[in-house]
Amino acid sequence: MGQTTLYWTLLQHKQWALYMAATDQGLCYIGSQGATFDELANWSKRHFEGVKWVEDEAACHTSEVMEYLDGQRTTFDLPIDLKGTTFQQQVWKVVQDVPFGEIVSYSDIAQRLGRPSAVRAVGRAIGANPVLFIVPCHRILAKNGSLTGFRGGLPMKEQLLRLEGIVQYSSYM
Repeated sequence: MGQTTLYWTLLQHKQWALYMAATDQGLCYIGSQGATFDELANWSKRHFEGVKWVEDEAACHTSEVMEYLDGQRTTFDLPIDLKGTTFQQQVWKVVQDVPFGEIVSYSDIAQRLGRPSAVRAVGRAIGANPVLFIVPCHRILAKNGSLTGFRGGLPMKEQLLRLEGIVQYSSYM
């Protein structure tokens, strides 16, 4: 496998500072709130043999992301290029079906996959989600409704849930 071109940008919008990256096939990475470029570089080393970095905001579809962060968008039309195992891809597909403003549990996702005993594996797959909030893993909570694990950190998860109008978690489960 040869060198891959990764288009990247630092989206700075209101209180948000997110590194983003895309391949020619679509958006492949959204970083944690306030993280450094190193988070993106380390992720890319695990998924690509070699990378040619090109700064290109338009290739990263920042306009749709800003519309979401402004509360003006509830779904995404942008192309995505998810890098992960077959199981991770299956989990991410099910997570993408969780509608804006709704939450479900990790065990709900495992049930939807037809693998009810795979809750921990589902949690690990969700934790490896490379495109935070495009694959809306922030909408997945513990069975008791508590906030648990999020690659972007629990404050970011809570911020995204509030953005979607979800302010009380346990009452939704």
